[in-house]
Amino acid sequence: MPVVTCIDDLRSMAKKRVARAVFEYVDCGSYAESTLRANRSDLDALALRQRVGIDVEHRSLRTTMAGHEVRMPVALAPVGLTGLNWADGEMLAARAAERFGVPFTLSTMSICSIEDVASVVKKPFWFQLYVMRDRGFSASLVERAKAAGCSALMLTLDLQIQGQRHRDLKNGLAVPPRLTAGTFFDVLRKPGWVLNVLTGRHKSFGNLEGQIPDAKSLTTLAHWIAGQFDPTLSWKDIEWVKKLWGGKLILKGILDVDDAKIAAQSGVDAIVVSNHGGRQLDGTISSIRALPEIADALGSSLELWFDGGIRSGQDVLRALALGARGTLIGRAFAYGLGAMGEAGVTRSLEIIEKELDVTMALCGLRDVKEANRSILRPA
Repeated sequence: MPVVTCIDDLRSMAKKRVARAVFEYVDCGSYAESTLRANRSDLDALALRQRVGIDVEHRSLRTTMAGHEVRMPVALAPVGLTGLNWADGEMLAARAAERFGVPFTLSTMSICSIEDVASVVKKPFWFQLYVMRDRGFSASLVERAKAAGCSALMLTLDLQIQGQRHRDLKNGLAVPPRLTAGTFFDVLRKPGWVLNVLTGRHKSFGNLEGQIPDAKSLTTLAHWIAGQFDPTLSWKDIEWVKKLWGGKLILKGILDVDDAKIAAQSGVDAIVVSNHGGRQLDGTISSIRALPEIADALGSSLELWFDGGIRSGQDVLRALALGARGTLIGRAFAYGLGAMGEAGVTRSLEIIEKELDVTMALCGLRDVKEANRSILRPA
């Protein structure tokens, strides 16, 4: 077993172990992937301000997200097809997050169902909702999340229509996975993945099985999404979801100040500044570039979270410095899951926690809640 010191190590391990179509689903962005690259490069460009001569012996990373105490200001973002990286992947990730002390968000497009995940955890998790053309089915997903005891609903706004992801199309990504002439030799080199995932019980969309007519006849994931996701979703539907849910509501996919102001006026509990990990509108700005303007516009009117490109504790601190109260990680934990299963998810969280703690100390901070723009050097 190689020594794992950073998220990139987990990514390399996952790439070697997981079928190419599934790994590239996690790893890729839309079109030319310029926004995917900007998410990372714009974070890297933010220089931290080193301070010395400050007593930083006693430090705390603890805070709250959506009213829940968390070990650090990091939650696991909703990632579709998680259970194709490792058998029962959503269940393993949820359990790792619970044991570590951070929130887990289950995607509508998960392989394990809401009920599957609820069966392996003792504390509430969050559920992420995509609004389908069949509003009755969307409502049933909300009711199932309620029945499972989910403590927050995260409504994703930026996938009414899917941005084209070239590698998904070229790989013929389908759910359940299909063995084709194009994938045969790749899968042949990944016997551990085959034995783990393809012989497992969960290989299709756990939340959607038996609910979507003709789902098995669709040729690719992109084809499926184009037929089921609702492009008519608008701000008036937020009130419908809010009344239906009745609990804490988080809006994910905000990248524009005007949209952030509308979201704040809708009475939600938190918003996530996010460009869907560079997987939707290619050529738009990075999430970290959008964050400070939105933070300035909203002030403390609601919780502001950040998502997009986080690979380290340094990245978490940069987002907090620019106004986020919490952050979400997607690829970072998915790489860990693909590399080592549940232990890999835990390892990804340990890496980020250690980096955040050390970086905070070297910036002269004792409490993560003290992070502000003063810890960044001017551009």
